[in-house]
Amino acid sequence: MKETAMLFDQNPVFSVLSDDKKDLVKNQAIFKRYAKGEFLIIDGDIWPYLFLIVKGSIHALKSSVEGRNLVVTTFNEGDIFWGLAFFYEAMPMPVSLEVVENTTIMLWSADSLIPILKSEGAAAWELSRLMVYKMLRASEILEEMTFQPVAGRLAKLLMDTVRDQHNGPITRSLTLDEMAARIGSTREMVCRFLHRFADDGIIDITRTEFRVMDSNKLAKVATNSKG
Repeated sequence: MKETAMLFDQNPVFSVLSDDKKDLVKNQAIFKRYAKGEFLIIDGDIWPYLFLIVKGSIHALKSSVEGRNLVVTTFNEGDIFWGLAFFYEAMPMPVSLEVVENTTIMLWSADSLIPILKSEGAAAWELSRLMVYKMLRASEILEEMTFQPVAGRLAKLLMDTVRDQHNGPITRSLTLDEMAARIGSTREMVCRFLHRFADDGIIDITRTEFRVMDSNKLAKVATNSKG
């Protein structure tokens, strides 16, 4: 509970509240636990809630008409997110929310939280700033998907995977399908470019792990790939 209180108190939206308002908001929270693979909501649902991730992580997924999934973004411990119906009644969600690992969230309904946000200008301001940041991030993702070829998106994903890791082999924690979902492509394309990177001496890859052999070349592909 101490860690939960710390996550709540350190979140920019809640940190500006008075102690009395913090206690009120905490008491109104509903704690919910989800197992890996469960969905909080499905694309098209009406979901008037806001949540804070206490433990775990959640993917926001967008499905294509062909049945492919794109991981639009991932929410981790300490992040907050909301359904569109939290702000606009009866507005459906444009994405599904899938649990990546066993996850615990604090959940608030619009009816319980909005009156407090309306009365607390600083908290409403911080939530507005967060919404602008997420809009900018969505624009960046759209630009990457539109203008950056598959090779560049895959190189960027590999760089993100090994960032902050020690030198040495990195366990392949993502399947080909999961990697494809992260970059908006197919498993066949992912497999093709992984082998191309290996042939070019950029990575060394096996069934269970990979090692970046030339980080400069990988970074160049991530920023200057032409396909």
